[in-house]
Amino acid sequence: MCLILVAWRAHPDHPLVVAANRDEFFDRPTAAAAFWPGTDILAGRDLKEGGTWMGITRGGRFAALTNYRDPALVKTGKASRGHLVADFLSARSAPQAWLAELSRRLDDYNPFNLLVGDADTLVCLESTTGAIRRLEPGVYGLSNHLLDSPWPKVVAAKSALSDALTALPDDHPLLALLRDDRQHADDTLPRTGVSLEFERLLSSAFVKAPGYGTRSSTIVKVSRGDTPTPARHITFDEQTWLPGGRPGNRSRFRC
Repeated sequence: MCLILVAWRAHPDHPLVVAANRDEFFDRPTAAAAFWPGTDILAGRDLKEGGTWMGITRGGRFAALTNYRDPALVKTGKASRGHLVADFLSARSAPQAWLAELSRRLDDYNPFNLLVGDADTLVCLESTTGAIRRLEPGVYGLSNHLLDSPWPKVVAAKSALSDALTALPDDHPLLALLRDDRQHADDTLPRTGVSLEFERLLSSAFVKAPGYGTRSSTIVKVSRGDTPTPARHITFDEQTWLPGGRPGNRSRFRC
């Protein structure tokens, strides 16, 4: 993923709301979201390396990943970061304990940020700093830097997410904020080691560039269920996108 917006315990009926865009080269083979055979993992799949960028289980374990953008830090021969999401979703240990174990082998991977959680906890690991942060209730944004780095698209999208929460269960405002392709002014952009032209293209929530761009938009909502029933309900909607921002297929899952 290249933009993940999260509302954690910020809505009375939905303890977890996620709106996220995955940006990737269009020639990288990808499978749309589905339940993985023999598991309770619901996620898309990177068919090149076999991992994924975001997923959830029927039991409510959740994980999402962004790469940290700094070409100078990228090295060959590293393990695929996408396997981290699947590994957490398949595990049984608590989120913070699982990340503590992962933090001892960060050098196996190129830089990343990883959000993992369950019904009780949401935790973020920033591999470049080694920081493990348990999130308090609130609205968060994560792109290709640290959690809540004030990149223009992160700031704008967090504000839009806060507004969109008031419209739930209508999720059209969530999809609209992910479809925002407005670029930001040059003097507000970060400098991450790519060209200014590419920084401009990447400055929008929804990216459209030659051969590269937003491949999918995903909305995940976990609801509390009807009182006094403690069961939680998960909705997972994925809209895929074709080159030039043309809509592809939309999939909806309820569990």
